[in-house]
Amino acid sequence: MALTKRQKQVLDFIAGFVDENGYCPSYDEIAKGLSLASLATVHKHISVLESKNYLKRGFNQSRSLELAPKYLQEQRRARLALDIPLAGRIAAGAPVEAIEQRETLNFADFAGHPNTFALEVRGDSMIGDHICDGDYILLERVAEAHDGDIVVALVAGSEATLKRFYREPGDLVRLQPANAAMKPIMVPARDVQIQGRLLAVLRKYR
Repeated sequence: MALTKRQKQVLDFIAGFVDENGYCPSYDEIAKGLSLASLATVHKHISVLESKNYLKRGFNQSRSLELAPKYLQEQRRARLALDIPLAGRIAAGAPVEAIEQRETLNFADFAGHPNTFALEVRGDSMIGDHICDGDYILLERVAEAHDGDIVVALVAGSEATLKRFYREPGDLVRLQPANAAMKPIMVPARDVQIQGRLLAVLRKYR
C-alpha cells in the first residue's frame, strides 16, 4: 500500500530524528516537529505505518518506535536509483586527456531533502546566470536569503519571480535580473516573501 504525503512526512521525520539523535522521537516530539494537532493524530499515523510494515512499535515503553526493514530497504533502493555513473570530466575549453573514473553522482545531494522543490523557468531574465527559458530549477524552501542569493521571491503576495536578492538602504529590496535589457525590481522589504533559494539548474535537450 502506498503512503500518503502526511504518512511519508511522519516516517521521514522519525528517520531524520533517529539519524541526528541516535534514538527515536517521542509522540510529543513528532507532534511538535510536524505541527500535528494532537497526540491522537500521531497515534493514528503510527498505527497505519505499523500496519503497512514501515514501523515497529513496543507497547508501554517510552521512545519505543523502530524503523522496520521495509523502510530501510526502500531508502537504499531510492539512493541507488539516484546514483548516475560519473564517467570523468570533459573540457569545455582546451582539450584535455579523457580519463575514465569509477565514481557516481548522487542526485539525493540535490533532491533528497523534503524541503527541496522544482520549478520550470519561464522567460529570460536570468540568462546572464545561465538560467534559460524552459530550464528546470531545484530550490531549497527557505524564508530568508543572503545578498547575492538567487531566490524565488513573492512580491506583494501575488507575483513570484526568480532573481538575485539584495537588501538596499531605506528598508528596500532589490530583485536583480541577470539580463542587461531588464531593470531591477525595487520594492519595500515588507512586500517581499522569500519562497526558495536556488540549488541547481537542469536543462533537457531532447
